[in-house]
Amino acid sequence: MAKSKVLIISSDLEVGGVERSLIGLLSIFDYSLYDVDLLLYRHEGHFLKYLPKGPRLLPQIPQYSTFQRPIIEILREGHIRIALSRVFAKFLSQIDARRRGITTETYYLAIQKSWRFAIPFLPMISGQYDLAISFISPHYTATDRVKAKIRVGWIHTDYRMVPSDGSYEAAMWDKLDYISAVSNECRESFLERFPNLSHKTIVIENILSPDFVRQQAKEFDAGGEMPPESGLMRILTVGRFCHQKAFDEAILACRTLIDTGCRIRWYAIGYGPDEPVIRQLIIANGMEDTFIILGKKMNPYPYMQTCDLYVQPSRYEGKAVTVREAQILGKPVMITRFPTSASQVEEGVDGHVCEAGIDGIVEGIRLLIEDSAYRDRIAIAAAGRDYGNKSEVENIYSLIPQ
Repeated sequence: MAKSKVLIISSDLEVGGVERSLIGLLSIFDYSLYDVDLLLYRHEGHFLKYLPKGPRLLPQIPQYSTFQRPIIEILREGHIRIALSRVFAKFLSQIDARRRGITTETYYLAIQKSWRFAIPFLPMISGQYDLAISFISPHYTATDRVKAKIRVGWIHTDYRMVPSDGSYEAAMWDKLDYISAVSNECRESFLERFPNLSHKTIVIENILSPDFVRQQAKEFDAGGEMPPESGLMRILTVGRFCHQKAFDEAILACRTLIDTGCRIRWYAIGYGPDEPVIRQLIIANGMEDTFIILGKKMNPYPYMQTCDLYVQPSRYEGKAVTVREAQILGKPVMITRFPTSASQVEEGVDGHVCEAGIDGIVEGIRLLIEDSAYRDRIAIAAAGRDYGNKSEVENIYSLIPQ
C-alpha cells in the first residue's frame, strides 16, 4: 500500500512556541504510513538541530526566503517584482493602519498584503500531495502554489487581537479545505471575524511531549544565570519581544513591586523587534539589576525549572506553549486574563489568572508572594496533571483522503 504524501509548510525553526509545536508534531508522525516533506522558507533557526529524521527537508527556494529580509538585500539578488510588491504592501498597510487607528503591529497588515501581491511571482512547489499543512499564516503557498487534495491552514493566536484585513484574507481562507485552531477559544475568536467559515474551522491542539520537556530541563543547571537568594523570588517570562507579549507592562509592574517592598528578580528569555525599546525602558526605570534580559535561548527549560514563578503577562494569546511547558515542569504559573486564558489554565487550580495590565500583574504577583500555600497548591496540581496530547496527531491523519 502506497504511503500518503504530506507537505508541511512553515517559515523557519527559530526559537518560539509555534516552532516548538512544529517540532512536536514532526516528532510523533508515523513515517511508516506517511511520507512527509517539510518546506521551510528559510533553513534557519536554533531548533534545526531538533528536526527529527522522519521528514524530508526540501531545498530552500530563494524567492520564498525573501519575506523577512531587507528589501534592499532582495533587490540586489534580483527579486525586483517581489521587492516592489513588499514596498507597495507596506505603503497600503500604513494607509490602512492610519484609517483604522492602528498604532502597533502594522507588520501583520504588511505581511498579509506582501504575500498576496507577491504570490504570482513565486514558483510552484513540485510534487503532488494528499495533504498540505500551512503551519503559519499567511497560507498563500498552500492555497496557490501547491498541488494537494486537501489544504489546511493553522491559527495560533487570538484573531480578535490581530490587526488583519478581512477583505484581503477572505479569498485565502476560502481556498483552504480546513482551518485548524489550536484551541476552542482561538476557533471562536476567528469565527467572530469570519462566521461564514464555521463549517470548516476545526480544533487541533499544539502537540507537546512532557517527556521531551522534562528531559531538556535537565540538560544543564541554569542556577548560575538565575542565582538563588534567600527571601527573593525569581520570576521568569519567555516570549517574543513584541506588543502582544507585554514585556513593557511587566517592567513597569516590576518597578511597582520593588517600590512597595517586594523582593523579586524578573528574568526575560526571548528576542524580537521591541528589544531596543524594552532595554531602554529597563534603563529608564533603573532596573538593570532587577529585570534581566537573558536573550535568546535554544533550550528555555532549565530556566523554567530554576524559576520560582512563571508569569505570562500577554495582552492576548492563542494558546501559549510556554505556559503549558512551565506547568509540565510543576512550576506555579500566572497568566493575565485575556479572551483565551481559559484554554491555558484552570483558574485557581493549576494556575493563577490576574487581571490584564500593570495593576493586575502587580496584584497577582503580590498575592503569589504572600500566599505561599496557594502558590504551592497550583504548582502541585500542575505537576500532577498529564499534559501530553500525542493523540492529537490522529485528528491530522483523519484529514488525509483515503
